[in-house]
Amino acid sequence: MTFDLILIGFGHVAQRFVTLLEEQRTGVTRELGCLPRVIAVSTHRHGRAFSERGLDAAALVNRHRRGESLGADHGELSTVEFIREAARKSPAAADGRLVVVETTTLDIARGQPAIDHIRTALDSGAHVVTANKGPVAFAYASLAAAAEAAGRRFLFEGAVMDGIPIFNLARENLPTVEITGFRGVLNTTTNYMLTAMEAGQTFERALAEMQAAGIAEADASLDVDGWDAAAKTAALANVLLGARMTPHDVGREGISPAAGARAVSARAAGRRLKLVAAAARDTDGVTARVGLQELGADDLLSGLDRQQNGIIFSTDLLGEFAIVQRGSGLTQTAYALLSDLIAIGRTTAGR
Repeated sequence: MTFDLILIGFGHVAQRFVTLLEEQRTGVTRELGCLPRVIAVSTHRHGRAFSERGLDAAALVNRHRRGESLGADHGELSTVEFIREAARKSPAAADGRLVVVETTTLDIARGQPAIDHIRTALDSGAHVVTANKGPVAFAYASLAAAAEAAGRRFLFEGAVMDGIPIFNLARENLPTVEITGFRGVLNTTTNYMLTAMEAGQTFERALAEMQAAGIAEADASLDVDGWDAAAKTAALANVLLGARMTPHDVGREGISPAAGARAVSARAAGRRLKLVAAAARDTDGVTARVGLQELGADDLLSGLDRQQNGIIFSTDLLGEFAIVQRGSGLTQTAYALLSDLIAIGRTTAGR
């Protein structure tokens, strides 16, 4: 018995995921009954690799870091055809032990091609886990329906707040509770930058530090222009508030070098400048916005420094409650993929 993994995208997050699998070998094997094996990897610039018997994932990480090709280009196949062919050859697909791990970069225009990758994987008998917020922000309802129809799971805990179980919390631990809204600091890069700038650092240097850490989006304008936060807001609203919105339906403001002076001024007055994402449901539907706000010292979000994130939920039965992530990074996002994989393993085992 094995779990087969098809990795679509092999950047920082996917590479950390495969090294984390090895680091957590004992716990993962206990949960799944085996250590999953990677049978296929597809990248945008470094080729593709496939083996029915499993690939040496650690060697692939090293090859990628050296800028070498992972293997044959399989140039005759599109990515969706590659997924379909790899799934067809996996002996684990028939009994629900094939998982596609989708970690391509966010496309803020339409959420593509990740949506097509996920739909193809589900149609091919695979479960899907993703850290890409685009599919949830643009096509959550249809993808969730496709997963249900296929008898497979579509999980995306890493799409918002890395490894903190926001979606699982609502799905598994809040029966009959209605979430009516939320507000939070959801983008790590901009929160780090605002904190750094209020201490006198330049916009450019703060952004460069997030890029060097592999935390900023591959296209950093997605962070600083507020698109990443808007996509996370749409994803949360779609899943938790029953919205049918995209990031383009979210009012949006980003940060610029001029925000540095505002951050300094706010701090001198005992306040903090934060990029706040918020959504709420009322009788007219769901409204959502991302924008800069000066928060008082008594606001929980005001105390979030550097790479910290936090979200405050409003509910009908529990009033308000908050979740704070005091540190984020590649390991936390990779752990979200790992936790989703284990959730699929538990479902497969009937637990």
